[in-house]
Amino acid sequence: MKDLPPACKGEVRFVLTTEVSNIYKKLGKVRKVHNLVFVPSFDAAEKIQAKLDLIGNIRADGRPILGLDSRDLLEIVLEADSKAYLIPAHIWTPWFSVLGSSSGFDRMEDCFGDLTKHIFAVETGLSSDPLMNWRLKQLDPFVLVSNSDAHSPPKLGREAAIYDTEFSYRGIYRALADEKDKGLIGTIEFFPEEGKYHYDGHRACKMRLHPAESQEHKGLCPSCGKPVTVGVMARVEALADRPQGQKPPRARPFYNLIPLAEVIAEAKGVRTVDAKSVQELYRRILARLGNELFVLREASLKDIGAVAGDFTAEGIRRMREGKVSIAAGYDGEYGEVHLFTEQDRNAQEGQLTFFS
Repeated sequence: MKDLPPACKGEVRFVLTTEVSNIYKKLGKVRKVHNLVFVPSFDAAEKIQAKLDLIGNIRADGRPILGLDSRDLLEIVLEADSKAYLIPAHIWTPWFSVLGSSSGFDRMEDCFGDLTKHIFAVETGLSSDPLMNWRLKQLDPFVLVSNSDAHSPPKLGREAAIYDTEFSYRGIYRALADEKDKGLIGTIEFFPEEGKYHYDGHRACKMRLHPAESQEHKGLCPSCGKPVTVGVMARVEALADRPQGQKPPRARPFYNLIPLAEVIAEAKGVRTVDAKSVQELYRRILARLGNELFVLREASLKDIGAVAGDFTAEGIRRMREGKVSIAAGYDGEYGEVHLFTEQDRNAQEGQLTFFS
């Protein structure tokens, strides 16, 4: 915290939560589902911990892998505390999610059975946004949330939920569980094309395929002939029963953002966000203007330009307006985001030469 710019400091609280990888056989097929567990107290956490410890090794990994039915995990969670809850994680990821194309189910009820009524929220994941999830009537009972995993600290907050409620576990629980509560304002999302599984594809052959192309090749890689990984876009289309654009009753607004370091790197024409020039400007922006989400969503373009230059400010303007070009992610590869064309860069260089 001592290295955090004063403009970014604020009160921080934590919710007791974990992610569990459930791998088991059900309805004649091996299922692999990631689930998020939230509890209101250490006592509830210890009760869940004690039961899961009898089932498998919960100490070897931050996300324990258990041969436990998702429905049974939910039952353990509910028995630990009446206010404990479970959210299916990144529900469209092909390999590890409740509706994933490779190891998931076609219906939420097939996964959670008689306890489905105790699920009140699902997580969109990086490769889908609410607009895509709204196309399934079976998801109408659930509010959509977004979270960032903690695989690396710089990625915290790249997706998030926005609340206007009591700053407590109780307030968050009520905002999610109570259909009449308006405490969940909306979500912050990746552009879904940037997610690692938006398109179909085969990473080993560097094959990125639109679902229509995948169908033309009968689901096989045009290069090697092996099956491609069916991405989120195709999977949503396969299960959708509502035209795009219609909103379900629990719909909330959402905002597509690109991480600030990526915007800076694109403005500078640098390939990596770890470049020294990108990180130096990133820290300077935070120190002068405030936290990253404020800069991306609310800071004036004039103020951003004064600190970061007009090209970075223009990149943020284009991002806010959705004027983004993305080579979609596929089979575990992130999408490639572009805010500027070569013409834009040449024009910028010409202006700099003129004024110098």
